[in-house]
Amino acid sequence: MGDIMQSIFENKTMKKLLLILTAVFLVTTVIWLSQSSEKYRFDKIADNVYVIHGPLDEPNPENRGFMNNPGLIVGKSGAVIVDPGGTYQVGRMVLKKVKVITDKPIVAVFNTHVHGDHWLGNQAIIEQYPKVKIYAHPNMIEQAKSGEGERWVKLMHDLTKGTSDGTKPTYPTKASTHLKVVNAGGEAFKIHHNITGVAHTNTDIMVEHIKSKTLFMGDNGLLHRHGRFDNTSDMHGNIKVLEYAINLDLDYYVPGHGPTGNAKSTVQPFLSYLRIVRDEVKKGYAKDLADYEIKPLADKKLTPYHDWHGYKSNMGKHIGKMLSEIENLDE
Repeated sequence: MGDIMQSIFENKTMKKLLLILTAVFLVTTVIWLSQSSEKYRFDKIADNVYVIHGPLDEPNPENRGFMNNPGLIVGKSGAVIVDPGGTYQVGRMVLKKVKVITDKPIVAVFNTHVHGDHWLGNQAIIEQYPKVKIYAHPNMIEQAKSGEGERWVKLMHDLTKGTSDGTKPTYPTKASTHLKVVNAGGEAFKIHHNITGVAHTNTDIMVEHIKSKTLFMGDNGLLHRHGRFDNTSDMHGNIKVLEYAINLDLDYYVPGHGPTGNAKSTVQPFLSYLRIVRDEVKKGYAKDLADYEIKPLADKKLTPYHDWHGYKSNMGKHIGKMLSEIENLDE
């Protein structure tokens, strides 16, 4: 009898603890959503096209994992979101900002690649709009379901010190194809896959809003922020994709991180960075230099990029990655 009573007591205690933790989670989320109302907003970049330009910082407890550039396109019969952010909390914040612009339902979402800081906000969208269609590269869907989604949830938990708790991977539902035109909310979108197969990742799409001539580049395009190139990336491919984007001759380019602008102001700077890294590494490779010997030589040519967020922590890795690619190309 004593064991049974103890078990009942423990169950009641556990239920109370869960209720308390749930209440704390809801309160802190509401507080953050209220605070973010002043800090973040959708900037209008063209007729019915908006972007929240997220912070350039890494995910942390203060930003709840928010660091990307969610896009919003408002059509006659519904709204479309590109990359709704990196946690459940961020997705809710994005929806709150959407309602400042329009009361039309979200009918489609595009996820530009597998890195969770761009798509874990799907959870909040599906919660309010369960019939929404979410488009992504087929590789992205496969990788996200094969462990990348869970890995990013844990990464966000660690980086935000638990303030992203409650986030669960909610996967895209529609596999895209290159140059496919998607009609959603009365608006037309053209999907561009990596022409080389691999650029920032092997899961990238770029999304063109045809009417406004706007291209959402995902992390193929960055401005004022350096990102990493992991084992699913190709720096030579990224150069070709940015050249492809410029040749589309569109009016507006939205990078995955950093301010929106035209091809010259928003696409060209990162393209030039990658070309300088490539050219300096080629010179060093011809002289049989190691990556640590090439780094200071390249650094002198990269002065305009020294103030980009993450330059010191990423530039050396970029040199090493480019050297590896050049060595492979020479085999």
